[in-house]
Amino acid sequence: MSTDGNKKQFWKRNTAKVPGSIQHVYGAQHPPFDPLLHANLIKAGNKPQMTPGGKPKKATTFQEFESITSDAWEVGDDDDELLAMAAQNLNTEVVMETANKVIENHSKQQEKQRQDDADASELEDREEEAHEEEVEEQWEEGEELTPEVSFACEPSPLSDGRLVKSLSEAPIGSPKDASLHRQQSLPHRPTIPMVARIADQNTSGTPAMTEREASRLDKFKQVLAGPNTDLEELRKLSWSGIPRQVRPITWKLLSGYLPANTERRESTLQRKRQEYFGFIEQYYDSRNDEHHQDTYRQIRIDIPRMSPECLMLQPMVTEIFERILFIWAIRHPASGYVQGINDLVTPFFVVYVFEYIKEEVENFDVSSLQEAALRNIEADSFWCMSKLLDGIQDNYTFAQPGIQRKVKALEELVSRIDETVHVHMQQYEVEYLQFAFRWMNNLLMRELPLRCTIRLWDTYQAEPEGFSHFHLYVCAAFLVRWRKEILDERDFQGLMILLQNLPTMHWGNEEVSVLLAEAYRLKFAFADAPNHYKR
Repeated sequence: MSTDGNKKQFWKRNTAKVPGSIQHVYGAQHPPFDPLLHANLIKAGNKPQMTPGGKPKKATTFQEFESITSDAWEVGDDDDELLAMAAQNLNTEVVMETANKVIENHSKQQEKQRQDDADASELEDREEEAHEEEVEEQWEEGEELTPEVSFACEPSPLSDGRLVKSLSEAPIGSPKDASLHRQQSLPHRPTIPMVARIADQNTSGTPAMTEREASRLDKFKQVLAGPNTDLEELRKLSWSGIPRQVRPITWKLLSGYLPANTERRESTLQRKRQEYFGFIEQYYDSRNDEHHQDTYRQIRIDIPRMSPECLMLQPMVTEIFERILFIWAIRHPASGYVQGINDLVTPFFVVYVFEYIKEEVENFDVSSLQEAALRNIEADSFWCMSKLLDGIQDNYTFAQPGIQRKVKALEELVSRIDETVHVHMQQYEVEYLQFAFRWMNNLLMRELPLRCTIRLWDTYQAEPEGFSHFHLYVCAAFLVRWRKEILDERDFQGLMILLQNLPTMHWGNEEVSVLLAEAYRLKFAFADAPNHYKR
């Protein structure tokens, strides 16, 4: 320590952050600090002294500051002086004696803890036996169990198989147990499959087909059964969602891949599939040539980043996607391969896999399919993706002018339909291009679960210019849907984190249907009167 007792070292003066204390980190990977979830990390001694007025007492001197912080270093000596003093006064016998006492005290505490646990367990067992007898008596007397009694009969994972009356009464002996207790206390939300089993699947997670769904499926089958499919009627039915059982054939018809005439379909499929694999033989071996190796390398980098990972990590799926994307890039030199195109293959691939399986795709090994089925799925996915991109190719040409026009149109539209949200984002200097570029480039695939994307594409396939025009109104409705959350954010960072990580993980067809209805309302109001949203 310095000889000048009044002189403090620079690192001990005016320090707002004390080493060892919890610092709150904000960001995409670090949610805001929650005192309820981290109560075990806050020490009672760290709380500031309160004045009678209810405000924390401000530390006016370093000594007062030291007295209200328990995790700061001691200020009496510097580290090097402390080490020197410890070296001078070190006594081996004292150290050994102290260590033995610590070990002995620790053993006693452990033994006492084990005894307390055994006593608590015995007491719990007695209470449970008494409670079970009471329940049995109620059953014998014909009394109906209340919800509390029914819940008490469920084993709790916190009690190692023993029954407890409620989760709040379960013994919690460690922070890990406390965390588990908090998780178990949260309301249970059913797991929704990656792709909804039925067209009208919603967030309730119930897979059973209702009478309405069965009726809709019959209507689809009737339309598809005729010698010449009425595409206009098929579009009307598809706007509200397509049942899984008929989605593959419906998508192929609505995308223009298959003809409406039933007799021509088989010959068309054979011809188009042979044509695709002719491209493979002609072009795929050139993927490592000097002119194409950069394209192929970028495709290989992007595929593992795609969603869902359970599919993309399968080697067979990776090979199929590499071939589809490379052949498309070779045949479309005006744009070539652009990041974002890779995402557009996934919905077609997953839907066409359903022609050959009954179980959910996230649990399915694609390589177990027969080779003929895999070839059909690959070729059909390629041609349908090509049909889609034909309508939005200016999104992917040099400088991506299509996307820039749509982002500008989105900004003008939002300024008319919800000026408060528009002004709020302007106030904090959030540019639409910073978040909406991805919405246009990936068709909202990075913002929604795959099951919702497939439901969204049902309507896009049925809507005239769905991918190129109607998508703008869906994006506007999607942005305004988060109005409250946007207005709650009061800085640029918070707004960007929200807009790039919108909480849609538990969305289902019900939420997508509401979104599409609002988008249709906006289209009806603005599409035929573009001056309405131009200032």
